[in-house]
Formats: sequence, C-alpha cells, structure tokens
Amino acid sequence: MASGDSLLDSLEELDDFSDSDSDYEATTKATKRRKQPVTGLQPPKRSRRKAALRVSSPSSSPIPTPPNSPLQQHSQNTSRQASARPVTRVNKGNRGISAEDIYDAVCSGKSAMVTVVDEWLDNYKQSREEGLLVLINFIVQSCGCKGVVSREMLDNMQNAEIISTLTKEFNEDSVNYPLCTPGPQLRRFKASLCEFTRVLVSSCRNSLVFDEYLFPSLLALLTGMSDSQVRAFRHTSTLLAMKLMTGLVEVAVIVSVQLQTTQRQYDMENSKREQDRATDRLEELRATISELRENREEISSMMNATFRGVFVHRYRDRLPEIRAACIQELGIWLKTDPEDFLNDGCLKYLGWTLHDKQSPVRLQCVRALQGLYQEKEFIGRLELFTSRFKERMLSMALDKDPEVAVEVVNLLLLIQQRTEEGLKEEECGHIYPLVYALNRGLASAAGIFLFNKLKSVIASDNQKNDKSENAAFFQILISFYIQSEFHEHGAYLVDSLWDVARSELRDWETMTALLLQEDGLMYEEEGALIELMMCAIRQAAQATPPIGRTQGKKILGMKDKKVQDQDRRRITAHFIPLLPQLLAKYSADAGKVSLLLKAPLYFNLEMYNSAPRLEKYLDLLLSQICGIVEKHTEVTVLEACAQLASTLCSESYTFSSRAHLAFSQLLDGLTECFSTYLSDLLQGTADDDDVYSAATALKRIAALSSAKDPTGWKLFDSCLELLKSRMESRELDKELLVSALKCAAFYLMWAKVNAVNSTPAEGELNRLKKEMRLFCRVCQTCLSVNQTEIRDQAFELLCDLLLLYSTSSARFEPALQVLVHLPSDSLRSEMAAFLLDYVFSESEDAELNVEGEEEMKINLLQRRRNHLSGYCKLVLYGVLELSAATDIFKHYSKYFKDFGDIIKETISKSKLISPIQSAKTVCLSLQQLFSEMLTEDHSRQNLDEIRDLAKRLAMSFGIDLHRVRKPLVALHMDGVRFAFREPREGEEQHTNVTFLEILSEFSFKLLQQDRTQLAEFVKSECPSAALSWPSVRLYQRSLEGRSSSKARKQEGVYVVSTHSTPVAKRKRTTAQGSAASTVRGSWLETSSIHSSLHTPALTSTAQRQPTKPLASKKPSATPSECSDLSEDEFSLESQIRKVKPVKRYKLSSSQSGPTLDQQDLNSHLTLLSLIEDEDAEREEPEIEDYESDSEHESTYTLPSTRHTSTSVLDELFE
Repeated sequence: MASGDSLLDSLEELDDFSDSDSDYEATTKATKRRKQPVTGLQPPKRSRRKAALRVSSPSSSPIPTPPNSPLQQHSQNTSRQASARPVTRVNKGNRGISAEDIYDAVCSGKSAMVTVVDEWLDNYKQSREEGLLVLINFIVQSCGCKGVVSREMLDNMQNAEIISTLTKEFNEDSVNYPLCTPGPQLRRFKASLCEFTRVLVSSCRNSLVFDEYLFPSLLALLTGMSDSQVRAFRHTSTLLAMKLMTGLVEVAVIVSVQLQTTQRQYDMENSKREQDRATDRLEELRATISELRENREEISSMMNATFRGVFVHRYRDRLPEIRAACIQELGIWLKTDPEDFLNDGCLKYLGWTLHDKQSPVRLQCVRALQGLYQEKEFIGRLELFTSRFKERMLSMALDKDPEVAVEVVNLLLLIQQRTEEGLKEEECGHIYPLVYALNRGLASAAGIFLFNKLKSVIASDNQKNDKSENAAFFQILISFYIQSEFHEHGAYLVDSLWDVARSELRDWETMTALLLQEDGLMYEEEGALIELMMCAIRQAAQATPPIGRTQGKKILGMKDKKVQDQDRRRITAHFIPLLPQLLAKYSADAGKVSLLLKAPLYFNLEMYNSAPRLEKYLDLLLSQICGIVEKHTEVTVLEACAQLASTLCSESYTFSSRAHLAFSQLLDGLTECFSTYLSDLLQGTADDDDVYSAATALKRIAALSSAKDPTGWKLFDSCLELLKSRMESRELDKELLVSALKCAAFYLMWAKVNAVNSTPAEGELNRLKKEMRLFCRVCQTCLSVNQTEIRDQAFELLCDLLLLYSTSSARFEPALQVLVHLPSDSLRSEMAAFLLDYVFSESEDAELNVEGEEEMKINLLQRRRNHLSGYCKLVLYGVLELSAATDIFKHYSKYFKDFGDIIKETISKSKLISPIQSAKTVCLSLQQLFSEMLTEDHSRQNLDEIRDLAKRLAMSFGIDLHRVRKPLVALHMDGVRFAFREPREGEEQHTNVTFLEILSEFSFKLLQQDRTQLAEFVKSECPSAALSWPSVRLYQRSLEGRSSSKARKQEGVYVVSTHSTPVAKRKRTTAQGSAASTVRGSWLETSSIHSSLHTPALTSTAQRQPTKPLASKKPSATPSECSDLSEDEFSLESQIRKVKPVKRYKLSSSQSGPTLDQQDLNSHLTLLSLIEDEDAEREEPEIEDYESDSEHESTYTLPSTRHTSTSVLDELFE
C-alpha cells in the first residue's frame, strides 16, 4: 500500500540521517510555535488527506501539527493555536479531572486506568486545550518537576521555551524522579504509567487519534523533552513516546486489516455485473477506503516522526534505562507490524545494540530477537541478520551478566531449531561447555540446548539401528562427557540436564543393564557411566545441587518431598539385588568400586528388613565390602568402605548387629596379620615384604578405626612401641609410621568418647592421660623428621588431640578434668616452628614452580591451609595463649592470597574472646616484625611493608568505634611504651621511635577524646628532645585528625566541606608556570557559577556542533580532554543531591572579565539548544560495516555550548 511504502522509504533513509561518529547523539528538532499575528476569523482547516501526507524530513519538524493560519502553511515550525472549530469552555468551578488526580491514580497503581482515561476524555471533549493541558501537566509531574504549564504558556510559547522554563523550575534538591525511585514503588509507577498510556491510545484509536491535534501535539512536546539535558525529562518522555508509538503501531495494524477487508469487499462488489451492482454500496465502500487510507497515512506520519524524532536518537542515549526502553518497544513493533518494520533498516538497531556495554540493554535486545525467531514466517526475513550477527550472538553466550547469557543460549536454541542451516557443530561447541558453569540458570539453559542436540542426533541414528532410545541417549551422553574432558564434574552435567532429562537420567534399569552386560561398553565408558549414574542417584535422593550452584536455602514442599521419597524407594528396590553384582564385577577397579560403594548411602536402608528375601542381599553386600577392604590399599577405596561401614553399623537400623559382626571379624583378621609381623619389626629383623604386609594391614585397620571403635583390639601399645623403635633407629618407613600414628590417635579419640559416654574408674582415666602424654611426645619427635608425610600427619593429629583433651572439652564434665592435657613449652615451640617452616614458607613453592606441577601446588596449598586452621583452633579454644597468634597475624598481608580468609576469621574470633588482649596481640605481632627488621637490615622498604600490614590489621577493627575504643587505646599505649622503652645493654638510644609511624596507621579509628588522652600520654612518655623528631611529629599529627582545609589550600588544593555533596576526584591539567590551570581560568571567564540561581543537575547526551570561539579567548578544553569523561563518571549524576557553587581563587584582571561574571543562568540555558542544525547530521554506518563498541571505543566530545558549566560538570561527574 502507498502509506506502507512511504513508511518503509522513510525508515530506509535513516542510514543517511544520524551521525555515526559519536554515540547517543540527538539530532531531532523541537516543534516551534509562533504567536498568531492576525486576529479575526481563521481559515478553514485543511483536509486530513493533505495533512496526513506531510512526512517529516531531516530539515523539518518531526511531528506534524495542524496549521491554523496562512503563515503556518508556508513555515516548517508551526504554532499550536486553537483551531477554527468552536470550543466550549468549561466552568472553572467544574474542571473535571486534574493532572494531580491522574498522577495520584498512576502512583497508587490501584486505580482502574480505564476509568481515569474516560474521565479525562470527558474533560477533553468539553475543551481540547484544557484537556491537553491537563495531560501535559501530568507528564511534567511524572518527570518529578515542580513546574506547571499554564494556558498562556501553551498558547504563546514554543516547545523549546516551555521546556527551558520547566528546566529552571525543576526540583534541584534531589536528582531522583519517579522513574528512578528505588524499591517496589519504581516498578509500580512504571507499570501504571505504561498501562495509562496503553489505555489512552486504545480509547482514542477510533476517533481522537485522527483529530490532528491531540497526538501530534503530544508527540511534538515529547520529542522536544526527549532531547532535554535534564535526565528526568528525557527518560520519562522517551518512555511515554515509545509506549505511544507502540499503541500507534497496533492502531496501524488494525487500520491496515480494515482497509484490506474493505478493499476486498469493494473489489467483490465491483466485479459483479453492472445491473447487479449496488451503487450506494460501492460509494459507501469507496468513501470508507478513502477514509481508511487517510487514517493509515496519518498514523504512518506520526509513527515515522516518532521513530525519527525520538527512537533514532534515544536508542543510543547515555542512560541505559532509556536505551533499554527503546529496544524493548522496537521488539514489539517488529513483531506486531512486520510489514512496516521487519526489514534490515530496523533490524540493524538490534544488531548494533547487541554490543551495548550495559547488560540491561543487551538483555532487552536478546529478548526482542527471541520474539522474532519464535515466528516461523519471520525466519526468511531474518536470514541476512542471522548471517551478520550470529558470531556476536555466539560470543554473548559467555556474557559477564548470567541473565543475558541465559537468554542468549535460549535464543541460539531457537536459531538452531527454526532456521534451515541452524548452527554448525563448531558453533555449538561454544555452548556445550556451559553445562559445567557455576550459575545454575546458565547451566540449565545450556543443558536444554545440549539435550535437544542429543535428541536430534538420536533421532537420526534410530533410523539406522533399532537400539532403544534411552540406551542411545546414554551412549551419546557418555561420549560427550568423555570428550568434554571435565572429569570428576559429572554432578554438574547431571544437574544441568536434570530439569529437561529427568526421566532419562532416572532410568536405572537401562544404566545397570549397560554396566552388567558383557562387551557392552568400553573401559572408559563404563567409568563415565558409573560416575553419571551415582551423580543421578544423589540428585534424585537428596535434591541438592553441586557445590557452587546453591541458590539460597531452598525449602522443599510437601509435593517435592513426596517425589524424593518415591525416588529413594525406587533406587533402593532396584539396586539392593544388583549392587553386589556390580561390586563383584568391578571389585578390582579402585576408581569404579569407590563410586559404587557410595550408592547405599542414598538407600532407604530400612527396606533390607521389609522382606526376608532382601536380607540375603545384605549379607552379600557385607561380604563384598570385606573383600574389597582385603583387596585394596588405596585411600579412596578404604575411606569409602569405612564410611559405608559407619552407616551400616548405626544403631538406628535393626540389622546393625550383622554389620558389627562382619566388620569385627574383618578387624580380627587384620589385627592378627599385623601382630604376626610386629615382633620382627620391633627387633629389626623384618624384611621388605614383612614391612609391606604389616603396613598394609595397619593401613586398613586405621581406615576402619575411623568408623568402628578399635579400643577392644588393644593396638595402642603396639603402635607406640613401633613408633618409638622406628624413630630411634631412624628407619622411617612412610606407610608404616603414618598408619601407626593414625591407629594410635584413633584409639585415643575413641577412648575419650567412651569416657564421656560412660563412667570409667579413676585408674583408667590416669592410664589414658599417660597414654596421651606419651603419644604427644612421639608426635613432637615426628615434627622434626625429614619425611613430609610423617611430619604433616603428626602435626594434624596433635591439633586434633590437643583440642579433644583441652580444658574446654571437660568444662561440663568435672569428672573428666583428669584427662585435660596442656601442651608443654617445648611442644608449643615445636608447633610454632613447624608453622613458620612449613606453612609460611616459599621454599616448596619454588621447587614446584620449577617442576611445573600445578596439581601438586594445589594439594600443597590445601594441606597448608589445614595445618593453619588446626593451629588457629588451638588458639581460639584456649589450648594456646592468644599471644601465640602473633606468628599468624604478622603474615596476614604477605600471605593474604593463600590464607587471608583463615587469618581474618581468627582475628575476628579472637576479638570476641578478649578484645583488649586481641588488640595487644596485634600490636605485639607488629613489634616482633619491627624488631626483626632492626636486627637484620634497617631498610625503608621493610618499614613500608610493616605499615601496609598495620593498615590491613587496622581495618579489622570494624566501623563501630565505640565498641573498639578500649582495645584501640590499649594497643596505642603498648605501642608508645615500646617506642620509648629503655634501651638494653649494648643497644642504641631510642631505636624503636620509628615504630610510631606504624602505630599511626591505627589512629584514624580513635575517638576524639581518646586522641587527646593519647597525645598527653605521648608527651609523658617521650623525652622532651624527641618531640621534634619526624616520627613523633607524624604520630602526633595522626592523633590531631585529618589535615584541615587551610593546610591543603597551602598545597594548592581546595577541599569542599565534608558536609557538602561528595564528588569524585578528577585529573587536573595545569599549565606550566601557573598554580591554577589556564583551562580553569577560561572556565571562570565563560561560566555562570557566580549566578545566584541554582544549577539543575544536567546530563549531556548529545554531541553538538561547536560554536565559534571568541577570538580573544582560548578554547576551554580540547576534545580529547572532554572525552576523558567515561560513561560511569557521567552516571554519577544519580548520586548527586544538589549542585552548589564552588569557591575558586580570584583571577587577575587579564584572565577574567566582570561582565561575564554577572551573566544570568538563563542566558546559558538558551545555549542548551534542543534543535540540531542540518550540517550536524552525518551518514550512519550501514549494517554490513558496523563495528562493535567493545572493539573500537567511541570518544564522546562535549558540545561547546556546555562549556559554560563544564567546571561544574568536571566536579560532579568525574
């Protein structure tokens, strides 16, 4: 149709419309009004047909308004006057609904918008001007502006003048406005505002949309406001304009359908024979067609004007909310009216916005594309777009915002399913690894993508063979898991597929059939299937995601719990008879059998007693476990057996006696085996085979001792004798001694548990304490051996046993006070030395760096963290004094990356135990470091490192200064005494005074009264001659507080009062030979800072053509300097509460003119032009030549008209 073609042509012209060199450039003109120069009768209104044909061009007003005088018919800028149609004025006492009423209804969100709009329509029908004025004031109030548009302003002022006036009256106390109010109020207001706009267009779609007054006038004002420098105006007007545009698009589609229907009726009537035609009917249809065409053309004109006047400029606005609103509505237009919008001229905006730096904008863009790819009839029109931007969409699967990445994966799935070409295998490879992502939403989306891909492959394979669908699914899933090379991460893959492939992953029959059949799977495939099967069993039985994917504490509902119980019963019923067969088949494979041994942990074990036929399977399971223990020596297998043995021996099950009997017999055999070789080991006559047999037996006993009480086998004395003899002879067999240490330690642990649960005789308690003392001596000896495994095991066991036999463990058991064992001084020294030598050490790291063993480095770090946490627990539970923590605190900064979390938690817990003693310990750790620095080499670098540590430790005191008042004062007093302590013999005088520089790092946490008290304390402790020393003066200044503004002025910097609005710092560019920058001088010459009027918070969003600079003045800032303002710096506007005048130095008469200092703000606001010259328009890049913002950063050059207030912008937005 003609109107549709005109709209398409106008949209295609957008390539030549806007400037591509600068982002977010506004180029639209505001509609001007001109006061009607003549009075009397107005000329008759021009026909709507001609009015609708007026399509805006780059040099004309974007929104057509009804002409009312002969002068206006020859002018591009029309005046909004009352039309020739007589208007009935309403009585002032009965004005109907007001702007405040509409605003209150929208804010509450509880009013029926249809009722509100109907009331306003009644008002509008009585007086168009009054009704429009109410709507305009509602929009102004929705922007958060205090100003009101009067009837005189509406009749006599241009749009730009109205907006300028409202800008001056804007609420400057706060930059917040309704659309940016945080909390649920924002969502409610925005939703109500959008609903009001939708209902307004819907109610007017049959009449007022085509009256050539309401919507053209409203869109003209919104277009002008959308180019305002006030963010509230720009944001609100853009949102309203986009919602109005959406309503107009829907009306246009309805009109087009009506036109097509009427045209068919006319053609059908006209095709009849002449004598059968109904002439009246033809004339009626012809008139209807003509009217509908005029309506369609008028709608197209308004749509075109809004698209070019608002969308083209605001889709690249500085504010991401504005850009997101534009893209969201564009997606609706593309889907609602594909005939006019679904073309490359509009799709290019979606493609460009895929590169937006803000995730909300990218999110709306991707969601808009999802709506398009869901429609099969759109796929053909999207071919060029898909080929051009597919690479970008694939890269966005790794978007830093998980929500965007999730939607991108869903979009790629639509492309894969709906397009003929789909995605190539290498393109799908971008998405497959995401099933292992930590974010569960992203992993689930990737799991859906993977599942659909697997299903498509299975469907094609099933045509060639008759394999069952689930068997084929597991075959291809196993292949994917092996090829992905993310072994030991099967839980993440299962969790990703759980929502979409739950029925397949719970097909236990197919999985066990594949495992039990002969020559069914390859060796590696069997291991992968067992791992995936165990992960699926865990997921079904516990319904907990893997580590890192937890999204808050999820409480299962009754339905979920019921499903979970049913799954556990199905798993138990299926695996009870088959698990012994699986264990028998894979008993020789340590990796597979250790996985299979975890299955009973998820069983409903009570089912073993539910039927007599199932009891035999329990005996088979126990015999298989005992056989595996006798067959394997790997730690993972033995630990899995011990964990299962502990579960089966639980007293809560009636069959626990059977399990106890089976494992007791197993321990009997292992103990007998060990006793056979013990005498030879003690005499030193055992050969290597004997040592190996004894070590393996002892290793199995140690593993089972963690699950079953071994005290009945009396192995402690034998293990202790073995340890003593081996340590004396220095025959340090690693496996043998580590196992002996574990067995002896487990004996002492179980003995303490038994003592707590029963009432042993005093003689038994004394014997147990003696055994504990002897074992600690042996472990202390082991701390100095050269075998890493023996040394580390001894330290870990010492930490556990000292904690178990500590004073706090017997606090509520007076009878067990006899068992309390405190470490000796020598043992404390040995443990502290172990910490310094093997935890806070870099020697082993250097060796591993040479070898390049990454996995060994991770294991070493984990082992060190275990050692450090064990030592810290000894400090926190009172086994060691709090002062022992100095060896930990002084490494806080140096080893922060590896142990920072552990040390920080220790410091925090120590403050709860004794705040003052903790603070003194912090000071003591710094004193020790300072003393070490003096003894080694007094270098400034070492002092700076200690000061850095002091800064980090000072931050641990928190922000509640009243709570840490006493600890901080104690810390300072200890530090001052240390700085001025009397020198010992042979020492120099006052060598510790420099410690005051370290102590000054804690001064900022002091209250004012404590600062004064400490200042007096320093004078009392410090010799009079030392008061002038640099370190003492520095510490005294730290007690006086922050430097005053006067002191900073002397350094050439002015500091705004702390009560003023905080602003970010910016780089200062100063000219040579001048204390103040000449650039700043030129700012003062042209700025309006000295005006008594307050400056509203403004945000530059458009690049203007620079005005000609005065010949006698230098440019205030180069484009490169202005472009240093980043987007984040500009966005600080939302945090600014009020713009205040900034004091400056007075310039010389050669630098400033008194006339410019007296300029009023109004003269500068007129420079904030809302109109763009034609020469500011440049060619926009074609869709094929577009380059990503992430690859080529655009520079933003501030317009020269903003230079009048750039000094304010620099202070606020840097």
